[in-house]
Amino acid sequence: MEIITSRQNRYVSEAVALCDRKAREKTGRFRFDGVKLLGEAASKGVELAYLLVSQSRESVVFERLSTLYGVERAALDCRILVLADALFEKISLENAPDGVISVANRIDKFHKIATIYNDRIFTDGGEQAFVPQNTDTVLLLESVRDPLNMGALIRSAAALGVDFIICSADCADLYHPRTVRGAMGTLFTQPILCVDCLPDAVRALRAMGHRVFAAALDRDAQCLGSFDFCPGDCAVIGNEGHGLCRETLEACGRTVYIPMRSGVESLNAGVAGAILAWELQRGKRR
Repeated sequence: MEIITSRQNRYVSEAVALCDRKAREKTGRFRFDGVKLLGEAASKGVELAYLLVSQSRESVVFERLSTLYGVERAALDCRILVLADALFEKISLENAPDGVISVANRIDKFHKIATIYNDRIFTDGGEQAFVPQNTDTVLLLESVRDPLNMGALIRSAAALGVDFIICSADCADLYHPRTVRGAMGTLFTQPILCVDCLPDAVRALRAMGHRVFAAALDRDAQCLGSFDFCPGDCAVIGNEGHGLCRETLEACGRTVYIPMRSGVESLNAGVAGAILAWELQRGKRR
């Protein structure tokens, strides 16, 4: 078996380039490191393009994949390339690489571009099949720029049963390596819509009968815990530093705040989103 030693190899150079958003958009591919994410991807039907495996850990990688995830090497429908250890360590994004880098195709089944027209949400091709229904809970994200926060929000939403995430186009890239890592496999099956104008999405949800609550500190905000969420309620989280824009706040019509001890200015966007996702999930069971 050939052992790749050069960074100029076309597969190696593409995997390195996929750290950049432009390369991901051009190729329609993304990368993620580690056996855990590979196991999650393979077991959830993500279309793998190829794997880069460290020479000294090749057998360990596939043994762990089989033992932990029930995925056999022979069942992986992709090219597998073996890299010299020194080269693998240079291109790995992990502090302690465990021996595999995966390159996969975008997950178009669950992640779609959406447009809003006449207060209705349409996805690619004009379909309305893959959009929130009346009793679905939705977590909306506006200008969440940190990939780790984005990943954490996706993970929390998936864990707590949020049906859809709708994010503004200026949020962190879903396929940024840190977003993928932070989501810990939940990215692979969580329905996510991306829209150019989040206030329009809010208005469309309200036209469908959803109540939409903006997480914001204003004089009319209701304290979380002082009321009950209901099935179909939605919540909006804003930018880590600036919160939500005025148009989004006005489109929501309702605001909610998370009570905190005196002297604590705010919560991390990922933490705030997890708390709201939990409350939405409680409301969904009513």
